[in-house]
Amino acid sequence: MNKKTFPKGVHPPDKKELSKEFKIEFFPPGKTVVIPLHQHTGAPAEPLVKKKDRVLKGQKIGEAKGFISANIHSPVSGTVKSVEPHVTPLGKNVLSVIIENDGEDELFPEIKPLKDDPFSYSPEEVRNAVREAGIVGLGGAAFPTSVKLSPPKEYPVDTVILNGAECEPYLTTDYRLMLEKTDEIIAGAEILKETVGASKIYIGVEDNKEDVINLYEEKLKGRSDFEVAPLKTKYPQGGEKMLIKAILGREVPTGGLPFHVGVLVQNVGTTYAVYETLKTGMPLIERVLTVTGEGVKEPKNLQVRVGTMFKDIIEYAGGYVGKPGKLIMGGPMMGISQWTDVVPVLKATSGILVIPEEELPKKKEYNCIGCNSCVEHCPMNLVPTRIVVLSKNERFEDAKSWGLMDCIECGTCSYVCPANIPLVHWIRFGKSGYIKLRKKSEK
Repeated sequence: MNKKTFPKGVHPPDKKELSKEFKIEFFPPGKTVVIPLHQHTGAPAEPLVKKKDRVLKGQKIGEAKGFISANIHSPVSGTVKSVEPHVTPLGKNVLSVIIENDGEDELFPEIKPLKDDPFSYSPEEVRNAVREAGIVGLGGAAFPTSVKLSPPKEYPVDTVILNGAECEPYLTTDYRLMLEKTDEIIAGAEILKETVGASKIYIGVEDNKEDVINLYEEKLKGRSDFEVAPLKTKYPQGGEKMLIKAILGREVPTGGLPFHVGVLVQNVGTTYAVYETLKTGMPLIERVLTVTGEGVKEPKNLQVRVGTMFKDIIEYAGGYVGKPGKLIMGGPMMGISQWTDVVPVLKATSGILVIPEEELPKKKEYNCIGCNSCVEHCPMNLVPTRIVVLSKNERFEDAKSWGLMDCIECGTCSYVCPANIPLVHWIRFGKSGYIKLRKKSEK
C-alpha cells in the first residue's frame, strides 16, 4: 500500500479505540433546544420567528444574510419560548431561537426534494439547494458549502478530494459515517464532482482506518474517476492544504484557497449531508458526533439534532467519570474548551470530549529555549516563536509578514514545545489584533 503524507507534523496518541467500534445511535432531542443564529463562518442569520410562534421540523427560522452566511432551521416542532442571547460552545453569547419541543416531530409541509433523482440536479440547482438547506462544512470550520461549490470561473476545479482523514485524536465521527453510509458518500462525491466540473475524485483516508480503505477500494474497483488515497496517520493530515500536498503534490499559495490550485476539498460528513438534502429535501438540522474521552462512562457515536444540550448527551453516555478536568468541543488539538455543559450542539460540533481532572498534565510554562521544535514540526513551514514574540509586543504588521495569517491553528507547535508556551493562544491574539488594526485603517 503506497501511503501518502505531507512534510513535518506530529504523531499524538489517537485514542480512537474508545469509541470506534460503536455504531451510530439516534439521540432524541430534549424538551428544549437552543438554536444559535450564528454557528457558521460569515454573517449571522436574521431571525424569522418570534416568541410564542409555533414552528415545525425543518422550518427555516433564520435567514442567511450576505453571500457568506447560512440559513438556520428548526430541528423539532414546538413553540418558540424566546429569541434571546445564549452562550454557545464558541464562548460568546449569540442571539438564539429557544424552542419548547412538543415531541411530535411534525414536518414542515414544504420539505420535499426538488427532483426525484438526486443526480438530475443542474450545478446551479445543487448550489441553491445546498444554500437553502443551510449546509456548512461539518469538519469543524462550518464554512458555507454553497460558497465552496462556487469557485471563480478563472480558477477551474479539476479534482475533488473527500476528506476522510479524521486526524484529530479521539474523534470517530467520520470513521463511522464512512463505514455505515458508504454508498451515500460515494453518490454525494459524484454530485460534487459534476457541480464543480471536476474529472477526478480522491478519497483521503489515514491508514489507522484500514477497514475503510479496503471497503472503498472494493466498492470503487474498476472506476477511473475515483481513487482511494491511503494516508500515513499523522497530525494534521486532515488540513486542506496538507491533503492537497499529500495527494496531489500541489501547494496552495500564501493567502490562497484550494480552488487556486484546481481543487475542492470536502469533508465526508458534509458530502453525506449534500446527498441527503438532494434526496429528501431535509435541511441540515442534525449531525453525527462522537462523545468520548476517559471522562465519560460510555463513549458513543450519536446522530444528534442541532440545539441539543451537551449536558443531555453526556448523561446519555453514562455521565462523567470522576471530576471532569476539561470539557472540549471537538478534539484535544483544535477543539474549544468549555466552562459549562449547558451549551448547544452546533453544526460544527464534531465531538464532545471529556478529560478527567487526574489525567490532565500539570504543565508549568518556561521561557523559550530556542530549541526550534516548533519550526521543525510546523506543517505550514512557519516560525511560530517569532510570530508569537511579535504578537505579544503588538507588532501585528510585522507578525503578518512572518506568516501570521497563514497559521491554521492546528496546535502542533504547542504540542511539541518543551517550554509549554501556549503558542497558538498568542497567534490567535495576534490574528485578532491584526484584523482590528486593518479594520481601523479602512475607516
